[in-house]
Amino acid sequence: MAIELKVLALAGLLQVVQFFLMAIPANMALGLKITTGPRDEPIELKGMAGRLKRAMDNHFESLVLFTLAVVVVVLGDKSSALTAKSAYVYLAARVLYVPAYASGILYVRSLIWGVGFGATLLMLILALIS
Repeated sequence: MAIELKVLALAGLLQVVQFFLMAIPANMALGLKITTGPRDEPIELKGMAGRLKRAMDNHFESLVLFTLAVVVVVLGDKSSALTAKSAYVYLAARVLYVPAYASGILYVRSLIWGVGFGATLLMLILALIS
């Protein structure tokens, strides 16, 4: 299996971990009556639960582009040491992004996001030019 695919699988597992990191404080904050209800009205999470939800949502969004990059690299037979390293950089950035977002660190969170985005962009560019 291509390294990029392994990293994609790990990124998927990170998404699952982020879901649980968000769901536990959200359930504690809102209570079972709300979290198991029909949710006819939007539910707003605040504080730590809200930050963890937004970090999880952000990973869902970035995972789409990263998945596209992995598919293009692997199916295009463009895997290289640099695309593999880029995939690991993406994953490391996403792992670091969670505590950075949850703790409310300004600027650093955006820098971490940028590193992950840049790694994904590099994978796409490498697939096209190599």
